[in-house]
Amino acid sequence: MGRHFFESLHNAALALILCCLAGTAAAEPQHGIAMYGEPALPPDFVSLPQANPDAPKGGQIILGEAGSFDTLNSFITTGQPASGTTPLVVETLMGRSYDEAFSLYGLLAESVETDDSRSFVEFTLREEARFSDGSPVTPEDVLWSFEKLGKDGNPRYAAAWSKIATAEATGPRSVRFTFNTADRELPLILGLRPILKKAQWEGRDFEASGFEPIIGSGPYLVDHVDPGVSVTYRKNPDWWGKDLPFNRGLWNFDTIRYEYFSAGASQFEAFKAGVVDSFRETNVVKWDKAYDFPALAAGTVVKSEIPHKRPSGIEGLAFNTRRPLFADWRVREALILAFNFEYINQAITGGVQPRIQSYFSNSVLGMTPGTPAEGAEKALLEPYAADLLPGTLEGYALPVSDGGASNRKNLRAAAALLEEAGWSVGSDGVLRNAEGQPFTFEILLTVGQDEMAAISAMYIEALKPLGITATVTMIDSAQMKVRTNAYDFDMTHYIRSLSLSPGNEQLLYWGSAGVTAEGTRNWPGINSRAVDGLIATMVGATNEEDFTSAVRALDRVLTAGRYVIPIWYADRARIAHKATLHYPERLPVYGDWLGFQPDLWWYED
Repeated sequence: MGRHFFESLHNAALALILCCLAGTAAAEPQHGIAMYGEPALPPDFVSLPQANPDAPKGGQIILGEAGSFDTLNSFITTGQPASGTTPLVVETLMGRSYDEAFSLYGLLAESVETDDSRSFVEFTLREEARFSDGSPVTPEDVLWSFEKLGKDGNPRYAAAWSKIATAEATGPRSVRFTFNTADRELPLILGLRPILKKAQWEGRDFEASGFEPIIGSGPYLVDHVDPGVSVTYRKNPDWWGKDLPFNRGLWNFDTIRYEYFSAGASQFEAFKAGVVDSFRETNVVKWDKAYDFPALAAGTVVKSEIPHKRPSGIEGLAFNTRRPLFADWRVREALILAFNFEYINQAITGGVQPRIQSYFSNSVLGMTPGTPAEGAEKALLEPYAADLLPGTLEGYALPVSDGGASNRKNLRAAAALLEEAGWSVGSDGVLRNAEGQPFTFEILLTVGQDEMAAISAMYIEALKPLGITATVTMIDSAQMKVRTNAYDFDMTHYIRSLSLSPGNEQLLYWGSAGVTAEGTRNWPGINSRAVDGLIATMVGATNEEDFTSAVRALDRVLTAGRYVIPIWYADRARIAHKATLHYPERLPVYGDWLGFQPDLWWYED
């Protein structure tokens, strides 16, 4: 009996030692990190799979942007930043491979270390990492950047900072962050934080906008700024990271310039005239019929269709549910019914663009419209059943019209819902509530949003039979940022691109804190216990199956919430560009043109 006891004790001790050794192995420094499982690339990878390691260097690319800009500081709430600061000028500790759902590899950091529960993360900086002024990137810069961004930067940085219990330098090139909250995504989020040079900001107001170039460690320097008109970046000949495998085949242009235009039409005309080198076309009808200018006929401009496999995301007209007018879901459903998608889609795109059915449609993460929640999705939703809007558990699908201009059936259903919500049409044909207030609202758009203006004009006409008066107000991009940061609008164009690896950013998009905290991306004012809880469940998932179920449940709550009137999405990028611009044959699995232009493109005659 004694011998068996000691044998059992020996075996238990051996198991404990092996367990500890396994835990230690899991916490060893690694070259990369994945949200689930292991990163696909080995430590000795040569380049990212979608990059062309032999891409020629040199030349320039000129890209067009809508609107204007009034600052080079893209890390604060104040002002409208110029495009390109990150990643052209400022780098992150790790970089993302868009050939995988969510995997990061060392950039400024040569290694990342965490444990099985991801209760901490430690980054070790590359010894050769340098800012553009030649000074080394140090743990002090990393610690200062995280704290400054978390406390004084754009609100998108605050949530991660609040989850850090301690931040400390653990060596001459190492920093460790220990967490106060269970969040498996946090090590990856911190790996993507921009690293700024602390010394540049000493004695300066970090939150002040302006045009002084930021000192970063990235491949480019700010070469010239014409405020509000253009910004030019020039390749840094002394860039420390030019020989890293992660960067091989990336950042091939000597010069990258962004030109700004007040309207989409003027940007397209500039492209036709050769002022801009590339143009993304979102209008399918225009893509098929309007590209008949001389440069295309001569072959100096070509058309490329580049498919993608990411979720549709959400785009359309968002209700500001902070406004009493849109607080009732029945009113929102009525206005969704009045939006004659089939007729508008035919008029604008020729009817070829598919409608966004849910926030994660076109992907494995999307719910199945019109079907009841079952299995794990249902189990995740049931604790919130008392708060869920009709259709969340039972199944919700967007209304479909007969494609005619009148949309009579849906308008009758809309009128019934409005009456149920306390609105009625008087003898003057005006829809009013019990207090006699007319149903009127403003659709806020940015100058240059020509397509959305056309959509809104058709929608306004469709609302008139219901006794509703809507108007469109066009403002510049700087004014739009001020007003949307303060949620000062009734309805506005809303677009949120989503990926196959949603995480903590979902709280910034739809979390209830954004109802009152200014500057978040929760423009609709979504205030849902279920949304907050399902995001927490999603982020805490330890395997892909649980993660997928949580996202699908979240998709149901958001879609049935009737927060946005969805329009269409493109399952491919349609890009017209100069024939001297090229991109790799192998495209990122999870990216579209936004993910690899100008990163992976190159110039070649």
